[in-house]
Amino acid sequence: MSVISTRKEGDVLVVISNNPPVNALGHAVRAGLADALTQAANDSAIKAVVIRCDGRTFFAGADITEFGRPMQGPSLPEVVDQIEASKKPVVAAIHGTALGGGLEVALGCHYRVAVPSAKLGLPEVKLGILPGAGGTQRLPRVVGVEAALPIIVTGDPIGAKQAQSIGLLDKLVGEPSLEADAIAFAREISTRGEHPIASQRTDKIAEAVRDPEVFDRFRREHARKLKGFEAPEACIQAVKAAVDLPFAEGIKKERELFLKLVTGDQSRALRHVFFAERAAAKIDDIPADTPVIEIKKVGVLGAGTMGGGITMNFLSAGIPVTIVEREQAALDRGVAIIKKNYEATAKKGRLTEEQVAKAVSLLTPSLSYDDLADCDLVIEAVFENMDIKKDVFKKLDGIVKQGAILASNTSYLNVDEIASVTKRPQAVIGLHFFSPANVMRLLEIVRGAKTAPDVLKTSMELSKKIGKIAVVSGVCPGFIGNRMLSQRQREANKLILEGAKPWDVDRALVSFGFPMGPFQMSDLAGLDIGWSKETSKGETIRDVLCERDRRGQKTGKGFYDYDENRRPSPSPEVEQVIADFIAKSGKQQRQVSDQEILERLLYPMVNEGAKILDEKMAQRASDIDIVWLNGYGWPTYTGGPMFWADTVGLEKVASALEGYGLEVASSLKAKAGAGQKFN
Repeated sequence: MSVISTRKEGDVLVVISNNPPVNALGHAVRAGLADALTQAANDSAIKAVVIRCDGRTFFAGADITEFGRPMQGPSLPEVVDQIEASKKPVVAAIHGTALGGGLEVALGCHYRVAVPSAKLGLPEVKLGILPGAGGTQRLPRVVGVEAALPIIVTGDPIGAKQAQSIGLLDKLVGEPSLEADAIAFAREISTRGEHPIASQRTDKIAEAVRDPEVFDRFRREHARKLKGFEAPEACIQAVKAAVDLPFAEGIKKERELFLKLVTGDQSRALRHVFFAERAAAKIDDIPADTPVIEIKKVGVLGAGTMGGGITMNFLSAGIPVTIVEREQAALDRGVAIIKKNYEATAKKGRLTEEQVAKAVSLLTPSLSYDDLADCDLVIEAVFENMDIKKDVFKKLDGIVKQGAILASNTSYLNVDEIASVTKRPQAVIGLHFFSPANVMRLLEIVRGAKTAPDVLKTSMELSKKIGKIAVVSGVCPGFIGNRMLSQRQREANKLILEGAKPWDVDRALVSFGFPMGPFQMSDLAGLDIGWSKETSKGETIRDVLCERDRRGQKTGKGFYDYDENRRPSPSPEVEQVIADFIAKSGKQQRQVSDQEILERLLYPMVNEGAKILDEKMAQRASDIDIVWLNGYGWPTYTGGPMFWADTVGLEKVASALEGYGLEVASSLKAKAGAGQKFN
């Protein structure tokens, strides 16, 4: 059956796309649209055309699987030009989403109508490219530069009401009557003389002609968010071309910028991330027909920072939560922080007062484990100590109903050991949320040796419901993320004992694209985590700093000195402490280049990732990338540690590791020798 069909409704030709799941603009769709427009042009009885889609959405974008392959004609730009050149008015009837190429098709149409729930956008920038079918040239001409820039440069879609207010939509129509309303609208406008052609309009770009500073203002306002990414700047240049050049020359500039981006490392990396996120949701050895456990009620043990954040995820998804603490004061404090966080979000306009009230109404505070008895899932978020965790799970095992899932939020400890104290190890799983748990997207799901398939599948499905990106890990110290982080921290501590300053190390990582370096991170978390004043013997730099009450930002000094606004500056005292340690070791300080710092910090992480794969603690290399991109601030435009290593060259990585005296993982050594890649 053809993915494009046509039907005459009197003097209106209705063109319908049915290309599940999202009506992607693959070759068959493009060819079908071109044929339908030719049909309309050749039929004197047709006065107007309506383009709409079956299924859940309007065209939601290009067919990403065609990237990197020879393109079969007609190309999308050719189809959009053909739509725009039609002598008979063409109306786009939009529901669901009109994204990327889908919006470019709609911009080629002379008119656009949509249901109120529709969303429209040009998200190509998120794949490291820009709209390549005239989107950067037509959108500014239709809505103006000021409205077009955020849509094109951030890639975030807008709702139908906003789209109508900026002139992107001509009319909002009824949800069930989209086709009928679009046909009626097409019939009405077919009697008009001329129809608006986006490429010929200049009225909306006139303001930017008068005020060319609009582009630099936008750059300044969004500098932090766009730092390091190539595509946003190319998008700005393309929109500027729409203002400065005739349409045909602007299209040439858009194409030139598009081709440069699509063949570059950043676009390859961002496309890798796109597919990697989808792959992470698949568990290879769990049959598709594995049932899931219905989660109607969740219990959370611990109302501290983690427990409160975890709780908010479920409340926001409409799932009731019973939160349990040992003491009333701690419980009251935890509940108050949850409410305060919701109120702060509402003040920023991200939630309505009604949404806040509904979320808070689903929360039941308690001081008794017994109130967790009827929960379908209980997550403990207590102190990171094995004896405490075991004690908690023994109690939960005796109280919580059979069939429920018992989960630990441990970030490091052995989930199998925790499960061993219960009579139902098959029901135990690790759910490692990242702090702040109500904000961070990553959820490491730790699969125990005896974790049942339905428990794992339920956890994966639930992660989507609460807006998380889940990655499955096996049981090993630190799982995927923290296990690799420990290698970076170890090398960072070795580097400062060789002559690199903490701020040198941090600067190298921030320049690479991380939000902060290892010593900035230590100061933020607190140097005294896991440190004891009673047992400290001044054996490490951290011991000495903590003994001197340099415990991080909270005491106004750690590796750095901090002013009253928590702005850091290099500390002479810390420099002296490090110098004393080096002198005591009998070694000489040396200059360490930024390149060596990066290699010493990042290559051992890649090596550890290879060991994680060798041990089957992660299913695939791209899962490791997803962990680091969403949980640790690895710069997205590099694709994650394993993809980045592929772009550097595994032979180079393995050779450098050997040069630094580190044992190279067997799979890394083998791939390097064979000229292979992880991804």
